[in-house]
Amino acid sequence: MAEEKKRTRRANGESAIYLGKDGRWHARVPMGYKDDGSPYRRHLTRPTRKELVDEVRRLEKQRDEGSARQPGKPWTVAKWLEHWVEYIAKPVVSENTYAGYEVAVRVHLVPGIGRHRIDRLEPEHLESLYRRMQSAGSKAGTAHQAHRTARTALGEAVRRGHAAKNAAALAKPPRVEEDENEVEPYSVDEVQSLLLEVNKRRNSARWMLALALGLRQGETLGLRWSDVDLANEYLKLRRNRLRPKYEHGCGEAAPCGRKAGYCPARMQVRRETKNTKSRAGRRAVPLPGPLVVMLRSHREAQAQERAAAGNLWTESEYVFTKPLGGPLSPNTDYHDWKRLLEDAGVRDGRLHDARHTAGTVLMLLGVPDRVIDQIMGWEPGGAARMRARYLHVTDPMLKEAARKIEHAIWGAPENVAVDKDQDNEP
Repeated sequence: MAEEKKRTRRANGESAIYLGKDGRWHARVPMGYKDDGSPYRRHLTRPTRKELVDEVRRLEKQRDEGSARQPGKPWTVAKWLEHWVEYIAKPVVSENTYAGYEVAVRVHLVPGIGRHRIDRLEPEHLESLYRRMQSAGSKAGTAHQAHRTARTALGEAVRRGHAAKNAAALAKPPRVEEDENEVEPYSVDEVQSLLLEVNKRRNSARWMLALALGLRQGETLGLRWSDVDLANEYLKLRRNRLRPKYEHGCGEAAPCGRKAGYCPARMQVRRETKNTKSRAGRRAVPLPGPLVVMLRSHREAQAQERAAAGNLWTESEYVFTKPLGGPLSPNTDYHDWKRLLEDAGVRDGRLHDARHTAGTVLMLLGVPDRVIDQIMGWEPGGAARMRARYLHVTDPMLKEAARKIEHAIWGAPENVAVDKDQDNEP
């Protein structure tokens, strides 16, 4: 059957297929519009009409699914990642999330795979990067952070038509070995040892909020006196303290030669606090009586510090401050925790382990799950997963379970003794 040789008029949006003077078949496939609003069409050519029709259908499918490459010079991975992290991610994510993205992009992804064209990046390129990172000493968790960043950034590129596939979604990151003993909540004896040492220190209530109620570091350091109702014995959690970020203030004409955080004229470029990102995070938490007493004493001690400092005092509404006022730095707070553990003779652990301890104690005391979720600030939809992660089964709990099984199956202890005597009879 002879192939069609004439152009046919088609409706708007349809692809045009025709035989050219060069003897090859050509097609103009509408793909949308350019940045200036003018129509954008892709030109295809093949030796036979059947080959061309197959290619047109494939391209139309990509167009309809939104996975076809858009007009313009293809992005390199480096240019896209730098554009994405600054102009797409930064305005919509939290400061901490942006900081993680920025480090992954700048330190790992751009140097490792930045020269590839984004539409030609393959999963193997990323897997090779992860291996090189680990060979250079990076932990598997660091490679995972780079992987998650790449997957998010490339997913956005696919949605915008700059690439047909997300190579990071296909790549296999290195396995992170889970250490079952990584998180071990502190025992009641260890908590009591910490309590004895805490009572000797400044800001003592800060540590008991962590150990007794499981408050996160940012929640505790962001706490203001207006959030604390000692009369009704509860506090409201509304915001998180952010890690400070500084830039040089010394100027290029006379650089100090130090890191930005140690510049004598450093400038704070990150806000001090942010509101909690979830409704569950904005919550009221009951205060046990001893904590109410500690907070009252802490408020009086802070008033004395303010009076003694005079004009040197930096006024703020924070519950926990530096000796001369002003908010505590999360980094300083972390090192204070490490010194507390050492002085109390308690094994080393992360500050976040205090949160695991508080959750486990609540479970050990038989507090209902819904109340635990409220105190810990877990969203209803993910609360079960968070309980599985944070609430640890302790040895006393296992022994109590064994005692109940014994009672249910073998009966009361005196009955067990009788049975044993009967078994020993000749």
